[in-house]
Amino acid sequence: MNMGRNVLVLLLLLMGMAVTPVFAGWDPREEEHAQQTVRLFQKTDPTLQVFFDEAYGYAVFPDVYKGGFLLLGGARGKGFVYEQGRLIGTSSITQINVGPQLGGQAFAEIIFFRAQSDLADFKKGNYELSAQASAVVVTAGVATKSEYSDGVAVFALPKSGLMAEASVGGQKFSFDEY
Repeated sequence: MNMGRNVLVLLLLLMGMAVTPVFAGWDPREEEHAQQTVRLFQKTDPTLQVFFDEAYGYAVFPDVYKGGFLLLGGARGKGFVYEQGRLIGTSSITQINVGPQLGGQAFAEIIFFRAQSDLADFKKGNYELSAQASAVVVTAGVATKSEYSDGVAVFALPKSGLMAEASVGGQKFSFDEY
């Protein structure tokens, strides 16, 4: 009975996360937080600069929160989208996971789009990373061994927490143009 109640509470919490509006309005502090996150990624691994230089665009999510209990979990975050270095809009991440998992974590995420067509697909809205997608955890020099997959490269920078599951496959993204 107690476990069933816990699963129900988690399910209701995740459903609430999915329907809660992510952006109430433009806040310059959030945009600055995104730029600080970019600088943190670059400081942690200077070899990421090649992705910033060569990608047509990228989306940065300074704070993604992920949690799971037993067979159900999810993630939520908000971020900013850049095209050719210029801010063009906002985005949100939503992810629901079914399967064994336990724990919670906070991390930052950057998605690089190799070509204009890759970013155009993202900007259509309801973009989803393939189930096989995985994020490269950023450490010094890791970008030199990383490549694009289906036109995107995903990097994550852990902030806190520990979770026994770390995929980004199935993440869904919204896009709102400025």
